[in-house]
Amino acid sequence: MDIHALIAKAEQDCAPVFAALEETEIKNTRRVLDAFRAEDIAARHFAPTTGYGYDDIGRDALERVFARLFGAESAIVRPAIACGTAALSLCLFGLLLPGDELLSVTGTPYDTMETVIGLSGNAPGNLKEMGVSYAQVEMTENQTKIDVPGVLAALKPNTRVILIQRSRGYAWRASLRPEEMQEAMQAVHAVRPDIFIMVDNCYGEFICENEPTHFGADVCVGSLIKNAGGGLAPTGAYLAGTKRAIERIEARLTAPGLGREVGSCAASYQPFYQGLFMAPHTVTQALKTAILAARTFELLGMKTTPAFDAPRADIIQAIEMGDPQKLIAFVQGIQAASPIDASAVPEPWDMPGYTDQVIMAAGTFVGGASIELSADAPMREPFTVYLQGGLTYAHGKIALISALESMERKGNVS
Repeated sequence: MDIHALIAKAEQDCAPVFAALEETEIKNTRRVLDAFRAEDIAARHFAPTTGYGYDDIGRDALERVFARLFGAESAIVRPAIACGTAALSLCLFGLLLPGDELLSVTGTPYDTMETVIGLSGNAPGNLKEMGVSYAQVEMTENQTKIDVPGVLAALKPNTRVILIQRSRGYAWRASLRPEEMQEAMQAVHAVRPDIFIMVDNCYGEFICENEPTHFGADVCVGSLIKNAGGGLAPTGAYLAGTKRAIERIEARLTAPGLGREVGSCAASYQPFYQGLFMAPHTVTQALKTAILAARTFELLGMKTTPAFDAPRADIIQAIEMGDPQKLIAFVQGIQAASPIDASAVPEPWDMPGYTDQVIMAAGTFVGGASIELSADAPMREPFTVYLQGGLTYAHGKIALISALESMERKGNVS
């Protein structure tokens, strides 16, 4: 197989799609600049703080910038929140009380959230242990749309939080653009304004020109080592939404009565601001990598979702390998082209929070940063690999060549 000719053909097919992405990048960069200028961000906002962090201007301004970008009333943006799952858990424990029900309207949530909810495993402190019940509504039309009538029929007097997972997770379904959530959010709020609508926004920031909070979500949650950190934020997560939602969540962030008034950062805030500034560009590089991968494997006759020229709602590209050895060879090829730990050879392992063994390529500067090029998969049929990230398109292209070479050496493609 002439791998370089295959990639060249895929690039040629992708050129019009790339051009449209670059237009969105310009619009989103302008949005970020407008938010920075509106809050008069200056070098003084980079200064570290210690102890309680009272009057931390860097922290407070960063949260105002996020609120502006999300069209939200308030936001929590903290380095101390370890990851996206931690932020989602914080949100759920802030909004739910014993006896309440959590309703997922995009089917079963991502694997790590099953543990938080209490659907799998016996981790202490989960929602089920706290007396929170759970229900879910499956998506319709080949898992492409929220079943609005089904959601309304599933509402109970104790339904308190509705969870919408924007990204596909480890599921073969469509990811959701913010405008595709609007009908369901408006329908729920029309009959039950007391319900909080929470969107797991991980992998989705800056894909479109708006976010779910612009269309009625009460709170959006995401990780800073994914899209919103632009590849520079070293840790952290954010929550942006209504004042009513954020005030409940901030009581669990620190303590009731303290909320967002405390919380210091002994390191500089610069990488968080700079990462946010870079985010629209970095996300575009990741999208180009995903689209090139989709077209390349479509040309090889494999199933992909989304298709290379389909509208996108996140940075994730799913490729159905159909065979565990193909999957392993692909992931190992991505790792071999990583800037960090290229000599490591990924193998399936029992990863905490997951029900199946997982194989993962993640040679990243920031540990586990999904906005940097990575590939992972649960070892279960039909052996679908999930590719995401890429700080530069050039690296993404090189890594795809490496993955194809790895598969060719092992006789998985020809």
